[in-house]
Amino acid sequence: MQQTGKIRIPEGKKLAVNLGFDFDAFSVWMETFHQPSQAYLSRGEYAGEVCVPRILELLDKYKLTAGFCIPGHTADSYPDVCKEIIAAGHEVMHHGYVHEDPTNLKIEEEEAILLKGFEALDRIGVRPQGYRSPGFDLSANTLNLLEKHGIRYDSSLMGNDFYPYYPRVCQANFDKGNVYTDTSRVVEMPVTWYLDDFPHFEFIGSRTGMKPQSQVFEIWKTYFDYGVSHTQSGMMAITMHPQVIGRPHHITMLEELIDHMLDSGAWITTLDNIYQNIAW
Repeated sequence: MQQTGKIRIPEGKKLAVNLGFDFDAFSVWMETFHQPSQAYLSRGEYAGEVCVPRILELLDKYKLTAGFCIPGHTADSYPDVCKEIIAAGHEVMHHGYVHEDPTNLKIEEEEAILLKGFEALDRIGVRPQGYRSPGFDLSANTLNLLEKHGIRYDSSLMGNDFYPYYPRVCQANFDKGNVYTDTSRVVEMPVTWYLDDFPHFEFIGSRTGMKPQSQVFEIWKTYFDYGVSHTQSGMMAITMHPQVIGRPHHITMLEELIDHMLDSGAWITTLDNIYQNIAW
């Protein structure tokens, strides 16, 4: 059975919430969508030049600490912006080098990317304790590699919603039932595409989200409210991207959500703080 933990939440609070920002900048367009044209790269520029400062201003207004998942390529492209994130007290997590999906990589290729990401983040003065996979997926080797290189928690999998857990490698069998093999000591901080801004809002060629922000606010608010009313000592991880959530109508929605969550008992903090307060 899945081994889950509960969060030691400060008195008077009801649910731990992480505001996570995947600062992909250019990398998501170059590697994930194979679109290194000037138009797509300008959307990465928008993230670094306009949206991250806007997000940092909002977080400072509420005196909140958040998490920024930063690919090594972003650290190399926008070192000064990344250093501003660190100087403001926010957590930095590993997010690949140029937003590579590890799912089908050979173990040597995946480890080389992991190390290259560490080296880039080291150049901006940080050694991350957490990891988020580009694309919310892991290979059969990822958890072992994360453990080998000192990562304490991951936030890429979807085996729970409100509770951290120890992830297991699931062996897929098409002629019999699936079986679980190794259990990792890397803690999983679960995510879901429903709490990710990118598929809701972003336009990529024929793939379009572009929902009104009111719909996404309702989804995220309802998810949070359920966690408050139906769980105890739980957590919720929201995944956002500066070039998406930083747009004027989206960041206004985010501020409205922050107000609601704080009024309803949210402990908004980093995944590192949540990790430090897990009771198994």
